[in-house]
Amino acid sequence: MINEEILPILKAETSGLTIVAATKYGDETDILALVNQGINDIGENRVEAFLKKYDNLHDLDITWHFIGHLQSKKVKSVINKIDYLHSLDRMSLVEEIQKYRNLPLNCFIEVNIAEEENKYGLKYEEVLSFYRNLESYDKIRVIGLMGMASLTDDESLIASQFQKLKHLQKEIFDMTGNNLPYLSMGMSNDYKIAIANGATHLRLGSILFRKEE
Repeated sequence: MINEEILPILKAETSGLTIVAATKYGDETDILALVNQGINDIGENRVEAFLKKYDNLHDLDITWHFIGHLQSKKVKSVINKIDYLHSLDRMSLVEEIQKYRNLPLNCFIEVNIAEEENKYGLKYEEVLSFYRNLESYDKIRVIGLMGMASLTDDESLIASQFQKLKHLQKEIFDMTGNNLPYLSMGMSNDYKIAIANGATHLRLGSILFRKEE
């Protein structure tokens, strides 16, 4: 069930920002409760779970975000049902989106700001070239960058990783003249640090839900 006690606190802390509720911890009933509390941006990171929830709830006023790694072979099944993709990270995925998407899709380029082998995303130095290669794809609308910080108690390290994403946003503007206004960064354990470093979209999961006893 959702943690209704934390919602007013989160809304105050995140005023002007977008909470994307990561619902791998919740079911359709929980999503309905979140929508009733004014959280309409719903994120899922697994295709099968997304399709099940979408099929049951697509009549609701929900903005759907796919926030996990999207396999190229599964693009066709989801790509015209989502409003935002937070994990654009390779040209093979771009090609599949271009093939199957009907209208331009709002996309965040995923960057491996933690520089960890077990995380998806482009290396920092690959992003500008990747972004420039997207110009001819009319179904891709890049609106920002996404990154996941290291899972650590070292807040200075987390902050430095989020700052990389903010700096890359500026670098792209300086080099191309294009403003990518949104930064998708910050999860339940580090969202306050993300806010302090310019996050616009917070992918919050466990903090939104109350553990059943």
